[in-house]
Amino acid sequence: MDEFTLIQNILDGSQPDFERLIKIYQPNVFRTAMGLLHNKEDAEEITQDVFLKVYDSLSSFNQRATLSTWIYRVTINTSLNFLKKKKANRVLFSLSSLLGLVSKEKQSEKLVTDKEEKDAIRKAMQELPEKQRLAFVLTKYEELPQKQVAEIMQISEGAVEQLVIRARNNLRKNLEKIMA
Repeated sequence: MDEFTLIQNILDGSQPDFERLIKIYQPNVFRTAMGLLHNKEDAEEITQDVFLKVYDSLSSFNQRATLSTWIYRVTINTSLNFLKKKKANRVLFSLSSLLGLVSKEKQSEKLVTDKEEKDAIRKAMQELPEKQRLAFVLTKYEELPQKQVAEIMQISEGAVEQLVIRARNNLRKNLEKIMA
């Protein structure tokens, strides 16, 4: 059965076809979530959430991309939103030290409070283009190998490396503007 027929059958209410879709894509969704979250229970929760979102949003799937690409995208977005909620403090506190963006002298000069720093980092991260933000988070926070990040993002390893370099440079610029 081709993708179009499968999607149409599901939209027409076929429960067995939706179960078939889950059976086909569940291993990939789980592995992707596991690669982002590094926690089996969280990855299982995300996998369930992804298929609920897929079911609820299937009518809006425009087929510009393949169904698998769309499901990966839903998985990545759901996982990243989960990470934002669960790991916000750890990620935000570690960002400035990871990048070496805020020197000790600048910290003492500016007397940046923890809340102001977190807000600045959050804003700087939000200003990154989505692909840069995703590549940066997966390689620097989740410490995934570039090969795995390339598979998740469906791009080459060289493209991942370039996105991380651009993300680091843009974060530096964004934080310098914000903290100036």
